[in-house]
Amino acid sequence: MSLLGIQRCGSGPPLVWLHGFTQTQDSAHQFRSILAGTYELLTVDLPGHGRNAGISASLDETTDLLANVLPPDPFILGGYSFGARVALHFTLRYPDRVRALVVLGATRGIHDLSDREERRRSDEALADRIESIGADAFLDEWLARKMFASLPKDPLERAARSTDAAGLANSLRFAGTGTQRWLAPELASLEVPTLALAGALDQKFSLEATAIAEGAADASAQFVPDAHHAAHLEQAEATAALVQGFTDQF
Repeated sequence: MSLLGIQRCGSGPPLVWLHGFTQTQDSAHQFRSILAGTYELLTVDLPGHGRNAGISASLDETTDLLANVLPPDPFILGGYSFGARVALHFTLRYPDRVRALVVLGATRGIHDLSDREERRRSDEALADRIESIGADAFLDEWLARKMFASLPKDPLERAARSTDAAGLANSLRFAGTGTQRWLAPELASLEVPTLALAGALDQKFSLEATAIAEGAADASAQFVPDAHHAAHLEQAEATAALVQGFTDQF
């Protein structure tokens, strides 16, 4: 399994940001630019995406790949959606490596085993569709979902999306939500300071952010006004301000 490559910009304390499904290390350019004004911002193409489309890895395997390329000294770790799930797994696996954790649109996973298996089958069917219609057509369908209906029309963001059908399909098969174990029991003993973010209009993940904040040992939840799931794309300045307000403590 190949090592992941790291992209760096800005200067200051290191902050690692992990992108969402279909995105790449070049996504969220406005949000990243704001953070890079305060931090040394580190981004990476996660397995199945961008330059690492040819790598297939489970969530735990992804955390081990990241552990080999991220700074050895403790850093601030953040992520969105798929990247938030990776960030949760990394922090649970390597808590001494993380000074503070920020997750946007995160989920603890699916508690009920039958529901989890149903999600795995749904992810497999979606993976098959990606391979059937191709990445470009799939991205049209993906971004037409209700949760992304209020995204700004930004050509740079569309151009930064991953366009490798096999990579995206395998990301779902190996690291989709259906593959994720239920993390709530582990989060209860997590002592890393944690901020769980969600768009205020994203009801499902607002509930998850609240549950993470209530279930982890040292966590809080905040909500980005006038934003749905991809709050850092819809309200980049407001989301970055919440991240910085929390991480400046560390």
